[in-house]
Amino acid sequence: MKKGLLVLLSSLLLSTASFASDNMAKGLNVVITSQDAQTQMMGMVLSMMTLKQNKEVNMTLCSNAGDLAVKGMESPILKPQDKSPKMMLQALIKQGAKVQVCPLYLPNASKDESVLLEGITVAKPDEVAKKLLDKDYQNLSY
Repeated sequence: MKKGLLVLLSSLLLSTASFASDNMAKGLNVVITSQDAQTQMMGMVLSMMTLKQNKEVNMTLCSNAGDLAVKGMESPILKPQDKSPKMMLQALIKQGAKVQVCPLYLPNASKDESVLLEGITVAKPDEVAKKLLDKDYQNLSY
């Protein structure tokens, strides 16, 4: 009887763990609008940690954060990594993160797509909305 109960409890635990792992998020949707470098960096750090867990990262840069996507625009070096949000953004792209700028950013900054860093595109609102509504992704906004 005790052995049968132990087997039943063990199989319940294993099936629950399997179900939980199947329901884990596929990845992270990150929307960054803040001009603040520390806030931007937190979004970058959490995105990198997400990639290191073999999950997807979809990032949209809007408003002042769109400046991170522009060639030649610098962002400050921050401790403890001694990297800037822009440096982290470029590392994220190399690691496979999908990075886009909000479609309002370029025309309102009097810029065009030619100023964007390699690997960054202009977001399509319907695709961004679809990802944000996808329950398989967690959403963060900075």
